[in-house]
Amino acid sequence: MSDIAKDKAARLLKKRGSVSSLSSHEVRAKEILGKNKDSMSTVSYMDEPGHDIPRLAVQLENTYQLGPAKRFPVVTVNNILKDVLTNYLQEEKYEAELCRQMTKTISEVIKARVKDLMIPRYKIIVIVHIGQLNEQSMRIGSRCIWDPASDTFSSYAFKNTSLFALANVYAVYFE
Repeated sequence: MSDIAKDKAARLLKKRGSVSSLSSHEVRAKEILGKNKDSMSTVSYMDEPGHDIPRLAVQLENTYQLGPAKRFPVVTVNNILKDVLTNYLQEEKYEAELCRQMTKTISEVIKARVKDLMIPRYKIIVIVHIGQLNEQSMRIGSRCIWDPASDTFSSYAFKNTSLFALANVYAVYFE
């Protein structure tokens, strides 16, 4: 590639804020020689030869949508919570190791079932607590930055003879 073509490519890439198509040696040589005083190398190892993994640049248009087009279905999610907790924990006895794994499994199942509702632009957070039922009391609290106009939650508490479970699903609108 001729020097004129390299300079032109460097100027175009500098306008875009990247000089990654030039090799790092060429950029350093130009900085040392003083031809291109303001240029800065942004070359990563992915841009070196031999790393030909294509990266797709996804461009999304602005929607200027400030609120949800469809509200989060709290009643439907409550039914999902009730169904999942009842099916998984109805006959279970409290065992610490088993319940530890069950919280992860139940969280993933609930999250998958809520995502199957395909509610656009909501971030779904699922938290499940399982504990031994032993005549004790427990308070569970949570905090987050909240917009009451669009964000919401759903909660369900379950009890059997040896354990209790609390499942919370938080739906935070993602602008």
